[in-house]
Amino acid sequence: MRIITGSARGCRLKTPKGAEVTRPTADRVKESLFNILGQMVAGRKVLDIFAGTGNLGLEALSRGAESAVFVDKATAKLIAENLQLTRLQEKGIVRSGDVFAELSRQAAGKAEFSLIFCDPPYHKGLWQQALRQIDASDGLMAENGILVVEHGAEENDIPELSRLQLVHNRRYGHTTQLSFFQWRAYVEAEEEEA
Repeated sequence: MRIITGSARGCRLKTPKGAEVTRPTADRVKESLFNILGQMVAGRKVLDIFAGTGNLGLEALSRGAESAVFVDKATAKLIAENLQLTRLQEKGIVRSGDVFAELSRQAAGKAEFSLIFCDPPYHKGLWQQALRQIDASDGLMAENGILVVEHGAEENDIPELSRLQLVHNRRYGHTTQLSFFQWRAYVEAEEEEA
């Protein structure tokens, strides 16, 4: 697993021993994700939940994101090592602990992240729980924020949301799909201006 482009281009990331701990985003899925985001990554405040190796947040930092908070109970030490390897440690903060408690903490602090990556283990209902919590939170995601969820190809049961709206979805073979969400009010305002 490596950083595709930007300041840390080509840097190989450390991965955990034992496949049970993480399921890294495939390089082709990551490349497609960042092609979809394009220039929108630069200057954004990133939150990477269920971060695993820190792969997605580190790629965003390498491409010019302003800062990133990484949250993962099992791999926090590994993420810190990968921040050092990529020489991006000045821009990253690692939180070890429960993702949902950290979401509440960040919302209470009015963090207003403009790019959120959510890549939990598949088939455990975690991405749906995170979506509901983000949808109900004030101060967690910026007005122009983008939430990217990686989930299983057969996991199509998006929970009922009051403020977030699915704006893009892409499938990758029989295993993975990416769903992009934004605030409904922001999408509607952008459509009116167009």
